[in-house]
Parts: sequence; C-alpha cells; structure tokens
Amino acid sequence: MTVDLARPVSRRTIGTEVLLVLGVSLGQSAVYSAVNIIGRLTADRPLSQQTATLNASQSARPWLDLTYQLLNILFALVPVLLAVHLLNRDRGDARLTLGLDARRPGTDLGLGAGLAALIGIPGLGLFALAAWLGINANVVPADLPDIWWAVPVLILAAAQNAILEEIVVVGYLVTRLRDLGWRIGAVIAASAVLRGSYHLYQGFGAFVGNAIMGVVFSLVFLRTKRVLPLVIAHTLLDVVAFVGYASLPREWFDWL
Repeated sequence: MTVDLARPVSRRTIGTEVLLVLGVSLGQSAVYSAVNIIGRLTADRPLSQQTATLNASQSARPWLDLTYQLLNILFALVPVLLAVHLLNRDRGDARLTLGLDARRPGTDLGLGAGLAALIGIPGLGLFALAAWLGINANVVPADLPDIWWAVPVLILAAAQNAILEEIVVVGYLVTRLRDLGWRIGAVIAASAVLRGSYHLYQGFGAFVGNAIMGVVFSLVFLRTKRVLPLVIAHTLLDVVAFVGYASLPREWFDWL
C-alpha cells in the first residue's frame, strides 16, 4: 500500500518557513548589516574613510586559507538546498517552479548577459556618485593573496553569491510571498529591500543600487518564471568585480 504524504500547506506554515529560511541565510545577513552600518556611522571616522572588504584572506597559511574559502562557499549554499527542498514538498519539482532547468540555455544566457550590462553599467555610475557624496565605505572586492587558486576561488565565490541571492531572495521569496497572497508591489518591494539591506555594510549607495537591482530582477522573474538568467547575470557582475579588482592595477579602483 502506498501512503500519500502530500497535504496542503497552511499560510501559517508557509510564513514560518519563510522566516526560518531567511533567518539562516540572507535575513540574518541583513540584520548583521544593519548593526554594522550603525557601528560605521557612530565610529570616529566618516563612512567614506572606512573600508568594506569582500573575499578576504582567512589565514596566512595558503592551504588553510584555501580550505576556509571553499568551506565558506560550500556551506553558504546549504540554505539554497533547504529552500529548494521545501518548495519540492508542496510544488513538485522546484527546478520547474523556479526556472532552474536547462530547457532554454541560449535564451537564459542571452537574457542573463543583457541584464548584467543593464545593471552593471549604470551601477558603476551609482557607485561613483555614492563615493563622491561620501555615503559609501571604500569597497575592496577581493583581498586574497597572489596565488594560483585566487582567481578560481573568486569565480566560485561569485557563482555562490549569485546562486544564494537569486534563488533565495527572488525565486524562493517571491514564490512564497505570492503563495501567502501578497500583492505584486509588496512582493517586489520586500525582495528589493531585503537585497539592499544585506548590502548596507558597504554604505547607503550599495543599499540603493542593490534595491534597484532587486526591483529589476523581481520583475524579470515574475514575467519569465525563470531564475537562471538572474543567476547568470549576477555571476557575471561579480566575476568582473572580483577578478577585475584582483587582476588590474589598484589605482583603477580608487573611486570605489
């Protein structure tokens, strides 16, 4: 005899699930980022004279540093697996729900590249403006040693950021908030504000830029029902930022 374990999921259960998923992932990051920006604003130096470092070295010993970097990337993806698992529970194949399948590789790649250009080029101008206004910290996208594994790790870190953020903050969150009956405008605003919030540690320019990116990406997901182009776009943006910073002369990035 086969037992059917499937059952309707209540709104209360979905709401609790969303809070738990965000609590172990980017919602937690948003809270820490809010505390961080308060600390920066109350420090004895202006925000524009402070530094926010991404992809920092974890150890002076290269093999141990590499181990830490890979473990950080690996465990950062666990909330993604959790979100997909929970969607599988009541929606069947979450890859289809989120648009993570490989049915449209050419379209996904083209849309992803287009979104990267759409977000990336104006984003540079916004970062420059934020730096000029003094409302951002000095962002250091990569601070790894000059070693053979630095660029591969930065590429993996870029992909990890993209997978985590786009699947959890767009694919999963937008889907679940729609399940809860939220209106489209509120769904987009929630996703965008969350994205901006966990970038607050970089400053207010980063908040605004990432919130705008969140609006665009949420609209694209709602229209296409596919998160894969967003993952591609985000990966391209971060690879250019991380690897470019690590590879090009530092004076090119003084405006960050």
